[in-house]
Amino acid sequence: MIVQRKAHERGHANHGWLDSWHSFSFAGYYDPAHVHFGPLRVINDDRIAPGMGFGTHPHRDMEIITYMLAGELAHKDSMGNGSVIKTGSVQQMSAGTGVQHSEYNASNTTEAHLLQIWIIPNKEGVTPSYAETQFTAADKRGQLRLIVSEDGREGSIQIHQNARIHAGLFDGDEAQQWDVPAGRRVYVHLAKGRLQVNGLALSAGDALMLTDETRLSLDNGHDADVLVFELD
Repeated sequence: MIVQRKAHERGHANHGWLDSWHSFSFAGYYDPAHVHFGPLRVINDDRIAPGMGFGTHPHRDMEIITYMLAGELAHKDSMGNGSVIKTGSVQQMSAGTGVQHSEYNASNTTEAHLLQIWIIPNKEGVTPSYAETQFTAADKRGQLRLIVSEDGREGSIQIHQNARIHAGLFDGDEAQQWDVPAGRRVYVHLAKGRLQVNGLALSAGDALMLTDETRLSLDNGHDADVLVFELD
């Protein structure tokens, strides 16, 4: 079964400095039909104005992943980490027993565009941890590249959940057939561009929820940046 959700059906909040679209219930947006998809709890498509951002705030017992689409984001946390992540970077924070952090657009002239993703962990009360890595366009060009996993395989970032995130860039005649592991469900989020998935045309912000499907077919892309979540 495949369920398609269009970009405009998501929740939306524009705070001036922050323009955010919520794929799942978040803050002032609540939709009982879209609270989570398995352990996938949040996909926020955030655009942050130059020099602006989120002041220090707490998290606990959540796997928090940032996928940078454009621009730069400055991060500081109570574990002592401080860095600036750029386009193509993937950042992960296991909040565990509790952590505080801040996130700001590192540029005073250019907007930052990112996906903030939350995954519910399969273990609570872990020691907080932080990781980041960079995936080049070549890593993702015309294929699905594993970027997040439960065991850190293939250079991916490790999280406390039996969930995997694959990222791909598709344009023109680039295509991939991808077999869905048995018993897994899949969430597809198109972050940018246009892409055809299993014969369905997606535009930026659109999503597919797949249950009891055996294969993904990705083709007819136009500047497409796609994330594929593999979940229990």
